[in-house]
Amino acid sequence: QVQLVESGGGLVQAGGSLRLSCAASGRTFSSYAMGWFRQAPGKEREFVAAISWSGSIAYYADSVKGRFTISRDNAKNAVYLQMNSLKPEDTAVYFCAAQRSYVPGTTPGNYDYWGQGTQVTVSS
Repeated sequence: QVQLVESGGGLVQAGGSLRLSCAASGRTFSSYAMGWFRQAPGKEREFVAAISWSGSIAYYADSVKGRFTISRDNAKNAVYLQMNSLKPEDTAVYFCAAQRSYVPGTTPGNYDYWGQGTQVTVSS
């Protein structure tokens, strides 16, 4: 069982940066691939980024590639999403998710545990 709590969301102007954090409970955090997803009002939840349990493999959605960076610290049971050059279309609730697998998936159905989400709003 893994419990996930996101933090770091907020309101930022276009071009700005935010760093999201996801704190995980449980002693087996390092056994989970981790992902970030987002959901805007009226839209489906979409993949943003994912990282393997070792941190050696990372995937990004095309829409965030080059702007967002996912990382993890297994000693702190945490995963992060550094978001730079934010755009109004990045506005959404961002969710952290855990998948009991080495290689991270890119669809919500791959993931076993979810956090409650943190709101990110980018003003133009």
